[in-house]
Amino acid sequence: MALKATIFKADIQIADMDRNYYQNHALTLARHPSETDERMMLRILAFARHANEELQLCKGISDTEEPDLWQKDLTGTIDLWLELGQPDEKRIRKACGRARQVIIYNYGGSVADIWWRQAGEKLKVLDNLTIYAIPYAQSQALAKLAQRTMQLQCTIQEDLIWLADARDSVQVEPVARLKAGAKGR
Repeated sequence: MALKATIFKADIQIADMDRNYYQNHALTLARHPSETDERMMLRILAFARHANEELQLCKGISDTEEPDLWQKDLTGTIDLWLELGQPDEKRIRKACGRARQVIIYNYGGSVADIWWRQAGEKLKVLDNLTIYAIPYAQSQALAKLAQRTMQLQCTIQEDLIWLADARDSVQVEPVARLKAGAKGR
């Protein structure tokens, strides 16, 4: 018998001062049995950082044809493709061919660093790809915020992200490994 996804609910208040975006979102996340609290909370973080009315949580880990999150325009064109972890080069190239902008949030401590050392040079030729590293201690702290029902506040200012609930607050500072348009650097 296959294990079923666990449903998590997150009400998140977003104050993104970098984009002048102030909104509340009610998210329902189906956490795949193989997904960790760390990864699920990074999906929430990625949602908050890029939030708008068209951004959607996808099947992600349980569907190889979809990213973790995406944003499509009214014609169905993919404007933004968001991935977490260390996707393989073929998947990244395919995403860059399908979407206007692809962003990867790379996490996992030394595993993430190894992935970057192996893939980084090959990926620098993709003009619409941005990769951020999430420091290990910060992603681990985010995991501790995970609960089945969450009331979260997210503040974003000068690329710093604060995610908090009633008992804890975590500051996350994504480190840019590669910026879209930085070809050959």
